Amino acid sequence: MVDKLNGKFELVSQENLEEYLKAIDINIALRKIVLLLRPQKEFVVDGNHMIIKTLSTFKNYIMDFTLGEEFEENLAVMDGRICKTTVTWDGKNLVCVQKGEVPNRGWKNWMEGETLHMEITARNVVCTQTYRKIS
Repeated sequence: MVDKLNGKFELVSQENLEEYLKAIDINIALRKIVLLLRPQKEFVVDGNHMIIKTLSTFKNYIMDFTLGEEFEENLAVMDGRICKTTVTWDGKNLVCVQKGEVPNRGWKNWMEGETLHMEITARNVVCTQTYRKIS
């Protein structure tokens, strides 16, 4: 799984993103912009150190962390919040738990062949995204 994650991925499909954005209190104007975006994900994995870049024409977001170690994640680019975040492996899933104002916030990634699946949660809302590896 780790070797397959290294590289760039482009968004193929997503479901329930608007409900997720509502769950993290994103205003309607910003939600409409985000729904038009087709972001790319780039993963750089070096042992337990990982960088995940979310790249779009509107804003970019970079997570730089060590697996299993809690860190302060500044989500100003998304919703202005700061979370205590931990990313770990759970079997074949890369799992992120974001502790803060929004309950049940986080995400899970897994690979099937060259396809990256992402499940994003906040409160009781689940958004799914699918990405295709491009390099």
